[in-house]
Amino acid sequence: MNPIFPVGIALWDELQHMPTGGVWWVNTDRYEDARRLVNSTLSAQQEDAKVAVIVMGTQPDKVIELTGETGPQKVSLFSAQKSESSIKFLATDIMCSINPERYLLVLLCSENFWQNITPKVLRNWLHKISKWCQTYNCTLLVVNPGNKTDTQFSFLVDAHRSLSGLSGLRFQGDIHLYDVAFWCNEKGVSAQQQLELRWQDHTWHLRQQEENTPQPRSDEKQILSHAAVLEGAPPLSEYWTLFDDNDALFEAARSAQAATIIFSLSQNPQIEPLARHIHALRRQRGSALKIIVRENKASLRATDERLLMGCGATLVVPWNAPLSRCLTMIESVQGQNFSRHVPEDVTVLFDALRPLKLRGWLQWDAFCNAINTMLNNPLLPADNKGILVALRPVPGLRIEQALTLCRPNRQGDFVTIGNGRLMIFLSFCRINDLDTALSHIFPLPVNDIISNRMVWYEDSQIAAELVQLQKVPKEQWMQPLAQASESEKTLNVHRENHRWRRDPEPVTLLADESASL
Repeated sequence: MNPIFPVGIALWDELQHMPTGGVWWVNTDRYEDARRLVNSTLSAQQEDAKVAVIVMGTQPDKVIELTGETGPQKVSLFSAQKSESSIKFLATDIMCSINPERYLLVLLCSENFWQNITPKVLRNWLHKISKWCQTYNCTLLVVNPGNKTDTQFSFLVDAHRSLSGLSGLRFQGDIHLYDVAFWCNEKGVSAQQQLELRWQDHTWHLRQQEENTPQPRSDEKQILSHAAVLEGAPPLSEYWTLFDDNDALFEAARSAQAATIIFSLSQNPQIEPLARHIHALRRQRGSALKIIVRENKASLRATDERLLMGCGATLVVPWNAPLSRCLTMIESVQGQNFSRHVPEDVTVLFDALRPLKLRGWLQWDAFCNAINTMLNNPLLPADNKGILVALRPVPGLRIEQALTLCRPNRQGDFVTIGNGRLMIFLSFCRINDLDTALSHIFPLPVNDIISNRMVWYEDSQIAAELVQLQKVPKEQWMQPLAQASESEKTLNVHRENHRWRRDPEPVTLLADESASL
């Protein structure tokens, strides 16, 4: 009887079993989650199971960590280079070491490996490896970490003739979403399912959800609003209730079920307490509540607006929208239910949706690591993480001298020098705001300092350039100019009735009475 291998997620058999003779593919948006999935899959196997793990780009013993008494007695470990040829000759290399019959083969790819592989090459490889698994009666599980897997996921959905299963694991702050495109095994075919998972006790578990009870909607027409939202106008109807501050409005909203809550925002320091109010209301009062933020004065950056939406705000009305437009937008959300996931811990959102606490000059390797952290944050929207700019100074101006003129003011804007260029990363900056941002960073006109520049603003562009930056040898890294040491204060020396003046002293050339003549 052929063995059946379970994937390392505690689900029912239809979504867990992987019989021999097929290829299963799981995408993850973080390498950490991919590593956890590989280890939990190994722990889920029988003691006499034949298992081999191929780790790409690093040593297997740094990744594989079997805990507890579960799992196979023996696991064959292999390492593979991060190259197209290692995939092309994967089957041949495995057969040089083991007989793959009745084996579970787990391939842990390096991060974003398949981005540089063309769809044609991937399609041909899947077709050949699928035939190979059928011929040698083995199972192959491909775990693919990367932050740009949506394009591959859409392509792989059509590869159902070569794949027996396709799914994706997405990080959502305090939970993970497990999207199953299709999963075929001896129990049948399952497709188009989305499950919430938690990492607990070294394995993935289905998140226990409380049964949703129907909420009363007796207050659905009620609108609780800050008085500043109406710009001095009285309540528009008997359903409107006005409050003088956001704290009083928050206390009243804590007993609402489906009402509309409108907060006012007039200055930047209000953002953090307002985000906590919105998060508490959304987590405690449910999805029927409509939470709106009215910006009375220009105080929101794009990251702040994203933070409020992530905490559970239904709508953010910009400061330049007139009152009539604001009322129309309020009407547009009536009857809606909030459907996005809000993490239990608000600090997860503060840490993930705010800029990195870095500013100014960084060492070349620290600069690359900071950009990589931004790109691999799954809570940030695609192609809106920031702008990478490479600048070359005008002839006669050294790179180090240009660095002294570069003065980033915002958190999350950092700079480095090396390889003959001045590199700047502007967190959450839009491409149409680049000239304005550079004019705020440099005290002189940019064209007087910089002769040419290159810009990358899409995630794929930044990731490709980051690979090139990481290849720059350490000898080409540059350091900023050393600060001039403060000279010792000069003193006037007196010795043996002689006086040597080393510090200039003011001398009056004309006496007061002479100056008056």
